[in-house]
Formats: sequence, structure tokens, C-alpha cells
Amino acid sequence: MGGGGAVGMGVRGAWWLGSGMEIGAGMWAVGMGEQEMGLGSRDRERGAGDKRALGPILLIRLHKEPYSFFPENMWYCNTVRVTSPEGNTYCFPCYRWIQGCARTPGFSSALLLLGGSWISPRPWCELSLPGETHCPVYLRPGLHPRHVDDFKSSLATWGENPGVLSCSPPCSNHQTPPPGIGVLFKGPVCVSPEYVTKHWQEDAFFGYQYLNGFNPVLIRKCTALPENFPVTQEMVAGSLGESTSLQEELQRGSIYIADYKLLEDIPTTKVNGHQQYIAAPLCLLHQKPSGEVVPLAIQLSQHPGPDSPIFLPSDSEWLWTLAKTWVRNSEFHLHEVTSHLLRAHLLAEVFAVATQRQLPMCHPLYKLLIPHVRFSIHIDVLARTFLISPGGVFDRAIATGRRGLAVLLRKALENLTYRTLCLPDDIQERGVASLRNYYYRDDGLKIWAAIESDFDASAFTTLPIPFQRPLGTYPDEHFTEHGPKQLMAAFQDRLAEISQEIEERNRSLSLSYNYMYPPNIENSTAI
Repeated sequence: MGGGGAVGMGVRGAWWLGSGMEIGAGMWAVGMGEQEMGLGSRDRERGAGDKRALGPILLIRLHKEPYSFFPENMWYCNTVRVTSPEGNTYCFPCYRWIQGCARTPGFSSALLLLGGSWISPRPWCELSLPGETHCPVYLRPGLHPRHVDDFKSSLATWGENPGVLSCSPPCSNHQTPPPGIGVLFKGPVCVSPEYVTKHWQEDAFFGYQYLNGFNPVLIRKCTALPENFPVTQEMVAGSLGESTSLQEELQRGSIYIADYKLLEDIPTTKVNGHQQYIAAPLCLLHQKPSGEVVPLAIQLSQHPGPDSPIFLPSDSEWLWTLAKTWVRNSEFHLHEVTSHLLRAHLLAEVFAVATQRQLPMCHPLYKLLIPHVRFSIHIDVLARTFLISPGGVFDRAIATGRRGLAVLLRKALENLTYRTLCLPDDIQERGVASLRNYYYRDDGLKIWAAIESDFDASAFTTLPIPFQRPLGTYPDEHFTEHGPKQLMAAFQDRLAEISQEIEERNRSLSLSYNYMYPPNIENSTAI
């Protein structure tokens, strides 16, 4: 930092292309005194001084100079701090990769009224300044090149274990897990594979997954049976017991339904030369006085008839197990495409692109949203490249293939409403506010309230990865003002309280629920 009446500059960042490389950087600043000046630095973090007083600093531009014969070296600039002769320090957050050699605008937090015309609306595009000739510069909002390698390595790991997910009829209800399954399904979020192996055939565990499994947003209260699901009292009398009836339970509000109508008429593909199939089932569920949710009846299509019977718990063991397996298969397809790809990735990408294109870096909404769209664009680009591309994972391993995926995405988007994206509204709309043992709802509403009260934003994504940033973690200091910092601290304190409440609750459960445990929730959609 400069001292003794000089304007000082400090630049912090990292670089990519060999260890020990130096980055040459310079700065151009504008103050309220209607003066401007330029400063230079040949190091990642080194002070430089100029004794011209500019008044309050409004705007800076960074200049990254070429290093030796490496024109394409990349530099990740964290922040620029400028110290005025009066001793005032101005912080300019950047947090972007800069490639090539050029000048890029920088902003202080006080530049809201001036900022719009100074920032490029498309940070992925080449920046050019009038009257200047320079190498191209690309601003990349955070993805390091090695993260692409991490993603490829993850895919390779799956490819090395093709037998882990293969299915074969178990010799008993307590079959030993396949070798390697404990390695594949590991981490603080995943359900214990030992527990699943022991309980996977139980109706209570089947119903539990609708409340606290990987897709707990489908179950809804059923007050009247659909016309295309003709379940009768005689069919379910054995499951309900003699003390009640189906009509009484419907009126009491203890009957729920899972409808997979979106999967109807979705085209399928061939995998390894074998035609694949997808069901569009209806599943009727009952919450017993004990709190357990169990299936009462399953119909594997939307059209009842001789070719689409209703399966019951009173059927033979493996017939009932097979019906439940088809339902879980449909659950996978609906979750993977609608809850995961559409809601968590593609919708998040819309906001990520809009944030990068339309909001200047000094805008409070930009600072609020940018930590929560970190890597969102990049992970989606990788998904389009490796997962849903022609010949990608969906074509090679998933029953829908790319063609069915596109059809299902379109149908899901047509049925998407704003209320379904707002957790409190979605809970009320599905009629599950009084559903017992619904830990997804309980934990999720607490986190939603914390976010709402502290004006934060978040994506409920729960897969830990090597470059994870848990919810409420802000290592990049976009907000430098005291007020927002207080709000972030209050938000972090509330998340810590919620974490303690979840830990206390889990001590009394035979199967812990950790999906909405704040340290396991990503700050952004990053995988």
C-alpha cells in the first residue's frame, strides 16, 4: 500500500500456467475530483504509489500485461484495494479469471448510479476498448481449468465400477451388498448402504423415501381417488385393518398419492442393444397411526384395465416387490430430469446468465446472487458435453436417451409454476403441512425462513464435492459494507442453530436425515 500522501494500489489474486509465474498488472483510476491516473505493478500483490489526489475513488480499470512469451496465461484477480492520500481505503471486488492482456473495468460498492455503462454485458465475450489494440481478454466467472479434469475423473470413476449398479434377484432379504457399494455411496448425506440392504424390501422404507428420500417433492394429499385409479375398499381392507375404511381415511387426511403422469408416452431408447421401458404409475399411500407411510396400491400405467392391474401388498412377495421396483425406477427418471436437471440446473442457469449479462458488478443484486450461481454455467456446459450430448451418458445408460429427455423436459416445464419453486407454497399446495416425520419439510422451512429473513439466496443442492462451499460461506468478499456483513453474520448464526437442532433430532432416529443439514447444502448448483 502506498503511504506518505500517495495513492496506493494492492492487487490480490492467483494465476494459472506454471508455478512461480509473475503477473504484470496496472490500474487506471477515476475520482470525484475529475482526475485520472495510472499505476503499475509487476507482482500479484505489491504496492505502487502516485501522489496525485483524486478525491473519493469511483472507478478503476485493471491492466494485465503479458508475461514473457505466454500470451494466454490466466490470472484470477480477487480484489484491488486503493489507499488515498487521506488514508481512506477503497475495496474493488473482482473474483474473475482474466485471460490474455487487456483492461477490464472494476467497481467500488458506491458506484451503483454510474455502474451500468462501464461493465461488459457478456463476460464470456472478448472485451475491446475504443482506439486500443491488445490481445483478447476473457472474463470467466470462477471455473478453474482443473475443475474440468475433476469432472472427467468423476465420470471415469463411475465407468470403472459398471457392476456396482447391476441388478440381480437377491438370494434373501438381507443380501450382502455388492463389493464397492459402500465406496460408491459414501459421504455424510447418503443413506447407509447397510441400512438399505437390510430394509429395502420393507413397505415402511418404501414409503419413507417419499418423505425423506432423494425426491421428497412428489407426494401429495389425496382427498378423492382419481377416476383412472379405481382402488376399492375390498382391495385395501387388509392393509387398513378392521377399525377403519378407505373412505374414512380419505376424510381424515391420511391418504396420499404419487402420480407419475409426466412419464406417460415418453419415448425410450436401446441400451446395449436392448429396448428400454418406463412406467407412468400411480401409487396410493397411507400414513398409519404410528407415523409410518406405507403403500396401499400400485397401478403401473395411467389407464386401468385387464392389461394394467392394481398391485397390492397382499400379492405374492416378488410380484409386489417388482411393482414397487417399477415405481422406484419411475421415481429416478422423474427426479433426475425434473427436480434435478430442470429445477436445480437449468433454471439456476437462467439466473446465472442474467446476473452475468445484465447486472454490473457493483449492483447489490449482483453481489447477492453471484456466490449462489458459482460454477452453475460451467457445470451445465460440462453436462451438455458429457451427459446429455449425442452418445453421452443418457444415450448409453438411461432409458429415455436424449430424445426422451427432451420430451420429458418440455412436459415438466409446461407444468412448472412459480409456487412449486417456493417451498412454503409448495408444501401447502400439496397438502403435506401435517404429514408426520417429514424432515425434508421441517428442515427446509427453517432454512427457507433464515434465507428470507436475511435477504439471502440459495440453491438446495446437497452433493459434497472437492471445491464445495457450504451454504452461508462467503470467502469472496463482494460486500464490503457493514450492513450486509451484519446480515451475513446473522444468517450464519441461524444456520448454526439449525444445524444443532438437526443434530439433536437425528440422535433419536434410527436413520439420520442429513440432506438439509446446512453444512451439506451447496451455496450454489455446482455438480
